[in-house]
Amino acid sequence: MTRTPEPRGSSPAGGGAGRWWNRGRRPRARQAAGFESGREQIAPPHDSLPQEELEEDQEPQALSGPSGAFTASNPQGANTAVTARFIASSTSSSMASGDSIASVSSMTSGGPMALPPFRPSHLLSRLQRSAALRLLLAGTATLVGLVGHWPALALVGGGLLLALALAQLLPELWRLVSTRLDEEPTARLLAVLGLVLGLVALPWALGWWDPYLELYRQRNWEAIGALGEGVIGAIGQILVALVALAIAWRQVLLDQRLTGQQNRITQAQTIDSFIQGISDLISDQEGMLEDWPLERMLAEGRLAAVFGSIDKDGRARILRFLSHARLLTPLRRDNRLGRAILDGNGNYEEDRLTGVPVIQLHLILKGVDLSSTDLRGVDFNCADLSGADLSHSDLSGALLAGCNLAGANLERARLEGARLFFGRSQTASPRSADGRRDLVTGRGAGAVVENANFTGVQGLDAASHYYLAAWSGPRSRATLPGGAKGVASQLEPRPPRRQPAAGA
Repeated sequence: MTRTPEPRGSSPAGGGAGRWWNRGRRPRARQAAGFESGREQIAPPHDSLPQEELEEDQEPQALSGPSGAFTASNPQGANTAVTARFIASSTSSSMASGDSIASVSSMTSGGPMALPPFRPSHLLSRLQRSAALRLLLAGTATLVGLVGHWPALALVGGGLLLALALAQLLPELWRLVSTRLDEEPTARLLAVLGLVLGLVALPWALGWWDPYLELYRQRNWEAIGALGEGVIGAIGQILVALVALAIAWRQVLLDQRLTGQQNRITQAQTIDSFIQGISDLISDQEGMLEDWPLERMLAEGRLAAVFGSIDKDGRARILRFLSHARLLTPLRRDNRLGRAILDGNGNYEEDRLTGVPVIQLHLILKGVDLSSTDLRGVDFNCADLSGADLSHSDLSGALLAGCNLAGANLERARLEGARLFFGRSQTASPRSADGRRDLVTGRGAGAVVENANFTGVQGLDAASHYYLAAWSGPRSRATLPGGAKGVASQLEPRPPRRQPAAGA
């Protein structure tokens, strides 16, 4: 009875697993045999493999391993494929047993095995490796020369000891000095030494020290003693007083540094406590915004209290947090409970006309110092910034439309991407007292920029330049980079138009 050949990929009960297990074990057996014999790994001949495995090896395969990637794509390359599989299996087994990759690659390639260098343990090798041992031997030789009254040995040992000590200390000393050169106290100390050296060198070069040197040459000890007691003693006392003053000044600087560090730590704790308190105050247990009128008033009160106890960098940090958390953005509310409405995209819907923000800045920023701070992307939401110092600050991408910047100092501030108005620059105008705003044309929705200082502002685009030239007034127009030629001032009264004559 002829047995029907099984289709490829199928296996009888209990036969497929055994055949797969045998295929997995055969390379390991060959690997163990190759490693035990200590010879190079040689692929078994083509005829000695079972027919089923030869068929698998003749098919296109890609074998990869630490030794590289090997591909057998034809029957003639079957031995190459088997060798590749054998090398990859040998490499993985060697790594599993703790052998190094270099050892495996050298054994598979037939090259010499990489061995660590030989480290001798005699006294000369230890002397070459140990600096302490060299110093000990040189010091011992020097002491023996001194105690035994052998000048030659003491001279040689002392010179060798000095050379070894300098070789050991000079690199560390130079590294320490090079790191200290950039510090301010080191510069001040060198300045004092240079001052003293200059005061000594200039009189000597001009000949002012010649009378005193002549006394020393004539051996007039009475005059020299009187000079030493009077002039030199006074100079010595002055130098001692200067040294004491330098030590006291150093202590003052150290105290100021410690006080500044403590103040920064306290301020950071205050800001973190404020942020945590605001987050707990306006969020419910489900993580939704819950800002009832009393909670909004408490949040604004906490903000006003914290602003008075931190410096300008801390204020900028709080403003960035409030803006990026959208607590300063006016949100659309329902007409019943005043709850913020979701926009369907995972955010709260924004409403610049009738929306209510969680926190309103009101007069908190009026006249504050925010110079040289990072205010990028802050939404000021019609805040009162009149008289504020914003010089050298980074206002890139900030929303200043509707804010009161009258009398503010924006010298060398960065306004790249900052928004000063809505709509078009030709139709936009500063906000009005009645609060009417048109976000399409920009009427009544721009910033109030009268009498503001724009000296050296950076990143100002053409539309913002036109708006500032039109609505900033004569003093501010004079500070605009590039001037305000060709733009009529909207704040200066225009001459009345002449009415045509009746008979014309």
